[in-house]
Amino acid sequence: MWHFRKEYNIQFTPIVSSQRVTYDPQYHQRVVVHTHVPPSVKFVVFRISRCRRIRKSSSVSYFCKFKGNKESLPIFRSTYVCSSENLTRVKMADAEMARKNWELENNIETLPASDEIFRYDAEQQQRILAARPWEKDPHFFKDIKISALALLKMVMHARSGGALEIMGLLLGKVEEDTMVVMDAFALPVEGTETRVNAQSQAYEYMTAYMESAKEVGRCENAIGWYHSHPGYGCWLSGIDVNTQMLNQNYQEPFVAIVVDPVRTISSGKVCLGAFRTYPKGYKPPNEEPSEYQTIPLNKIEDFGVHCKQYYPLEVSYFKSALDRKLLDSLWNKYWVNTLGSSGLLSNADYTTGQILDLSEKLELSEASLGRGPFVVTGADPNEKRTEDKLSKATRDCSRASIELIHGLMAQIAKDKLFNTVNVKNK
Repeated sequence: MWHFRKEYNIQFTPIVSSQRVTYDPQYHQRVVVHTHVPPSVKFVVFRISRCRRIRKSSSVSYFCKFKGNKESLPIFRSTYVCSSENLTRVKMADAEMARKNWELENNIETLPASDEIFRYDAEQQQRILAARPWEKDPHFFKDIKISALALLKMVMHARSGGALEIMGLLLGKVEEDTMVVMDAFALPVEGTETRVNAQSQAYEYMTAYMESAKEVGRCENAIGWYHSHPGYGCWLSGIDVNTQMLNQNYQEPFVAIVVDPVRTISSGKVCLGAFRTYPKGYKPPNEEPSEYQTIPLNKIEDFGVHCKQYYPLEVSYFKSALDRKLLDSLWNKYWVNTLGSSGLLSNADYTTGQILDLSEKLELSEASLGRGPFVVTGADPNEKRTEDKLSKATRDCSRASIELIHGLMAQIAKDKLFNTVNVKNK
């Protein structure tokens, strides 16, 4: 409950969380919340308009209804000016709400106070490295846990690259069949729209960073790398597969993470995938189909050729008490940018590219169905492939439509909240 200052300095409390309030004369001009109307109160005050908490002033109307009378009489309508202290309190509450929504969207778990997962046991890690159980089972690692701070650093780095790919390194440890990513840092690499190349400068930076981390007590080793796929999903290309195979041959255990910053902004949920490659010559068993994702037409061939050479890990996120303080600091600083930004405008190029890609996929599906009304496909084996193409194009269309609808709904909500002003005089 926030205290506001009226223009002629009469203190009172407008109610935000309740639609029914009562007026008690002994509190002068203060409005008090009651869960029920006590017998001593002769009339009830109803508030019919909400305070605009984001703005520094608000117009609130109150109506009075006496007991036993069906009619409500208007009392007053005034503009209230919020003090700077309470305005800061309101901003912090909204920032906390935005942070909690982000954590719920991405299923981020809060660890107990002990934060046992952050304790590094050097002897345990040496035993795991000596046993090398992943050599006996190519599918040994099944899960990966990523700290919320490492997740934010990866997404912010990927977002800063725009349409160009970026690259970074992951620090962490291994717990049984689970890889735990504790931290991540960016690498100074040259990226293009389709690949990222690490030069000698990046390797020198990597070595210096690892040595500095050891000096300050960060004992975690490098357990993987991450890079971005701006706008075309989370999977491994042919170059990525070769890079990951090389890393797994010489730096095991190692994992590859792919982040799509464009789809993250478009959907409001982090688009991230973690993968490990199979040994060369290994034929994986028939696996259940993974979650469907939209692949652009110009990337389908590269995706299909190498999709059986790696497998995804189950991704989960966690945060500690320290992470919570850091996240609170970040959200208190940047939450206004979320309200001031528009996913439809920032991702206009991505949306246009999606529509063009969908039109090309539909044209290919139509061409494969036949070139005349009297062509009968019958039991042609190509018919199944055609239906599969058409169904995938339909799913891609549905996904693009949902993202656009969400963007429009957000814009309408912000327009109603900030731009709609009731000018009707009471």
